[in-house]
Amino acid sequence: MKKLILSILALMAMLLLAPLMPGAVNAEPASDLEGPKGAERVGKQFRNVYPVKEKNFSTLMKWRRERRKLKIPPVESYTFPSATNDTAFLRDNRSINTFTWIGHATALVQINGVNILTDPHFSLRASPVQWKGPKRSMPPGISMDELPEIDIVIMSHDHYDSLDLKSISKLANRKGGERTLFAVPLGLGQWFRERGAVNVVEFDWWQSYQYSGQYAEAEVIAVPAQHWSKRYPLFRNRTLWAGWVIRVKGFTFYFAGDTGYAPIFQSIGERYGPMDLAAIPIGAYEPRWFMKDMHMNPEEAVKVHKDVKSKLSIAIHWGTFVLTDEPLDEPPVRLREALKNEGISGSDFKVLKHGETIFIKQIIKYYD
Repeated sequence: MKKLILSILALMAMLLLAPLMPGAVNAEPASDLEGPKGAERVGKQFRNVYPVKEKNFSTLMKWRRERRKLKIPPVESYTFPSATNDTAFLRDNRSINTFTWIGHATALVQINGVNILTDPHFSLRASPVQWKGPKRSMPPGISMDELPEIDIVIMSHDHYDSLDLKSISKLANRKGGERTLFAVPLGLGQWFRERGAVNVVEFDWWQSYQYSGQYAEAEVIAVPAQHWSKRYPLFRNRTLWAGWVIRVKGFTFYFAGDTGYAPIFQSIGERYGPMDLAAIPIGAYEPRWFMKDMHMNPEEAVKVHKDVKSKLSIAIHWGTFVLTDEPLDEPPVRLREALKNEGISGSDFKVLKHGETIFIKQIIKYYD
């Protein structure tokens, strides 16, 4: 019985920790996409544009052992200010450009009549189960029921802090869900269809798709990110990971997703910049010996802001789940210092409260 209990606990640990390990489907892009096939594979595994040595289970365990010595504060010890947003306005809005930070990598972005939702996560925990795993510091800034009709969902990768089963199922099956475009990296299409999503398109890097909605058309483009995928213990890098560029009536929005820093951002900026608006991760970066390759820190986020020639950037992927070793409230502090060192105004790279909505105007300047 003891061996059985230990085996069950070990399996649970693998499920919970697998998404933190750097990393099959017969994934092929949809036939109506434009652009080259960008992602390389070694066997059944996708690889980064700039490959790095993968962390194995022993290095993961080393980090976990070191982490226990740090006495990481529990998520309940943090208190973040929240903002009250006008959900009635957001539900009806099809004319004013807005960005609302819902929490972590989830944001509602309204651009020229198109409602976009990034990495939808509305559950209590970033985990395969809701009784164990990283717990929210704050409730979502907008509840699922308060969302407007969503035209496009963009998905960065399959880790549990980004891809949440309950959230996707509810989005797919809510009123109007059959019209929602679920834009996903290669290999995730079937997973979404099995949860009720009807309009699902799989993308390779650099491929684009022309979306035609009720209120506007949009070009949706998948771009590389420096990351990995692993939702289940034995399926490392079997599905792709991505950032996204969306163009609507001359306005360009960039969602970096979950990523480390690499020269790919310069390429993205050269191809699609300047960006009118960018959502860039600033958290989950310590310890650097383990996280650097796949999670950027605030200083590197400022580099991305400059690389993609962003006119306005918003900080994401922080302040919601305790995933790594830095204090949950540290990333904005380091971001402010990094911006100061680069001579960039804080108004050009904003940190929002959970639930805060800002109105976006098209801006002329950007950084060379």
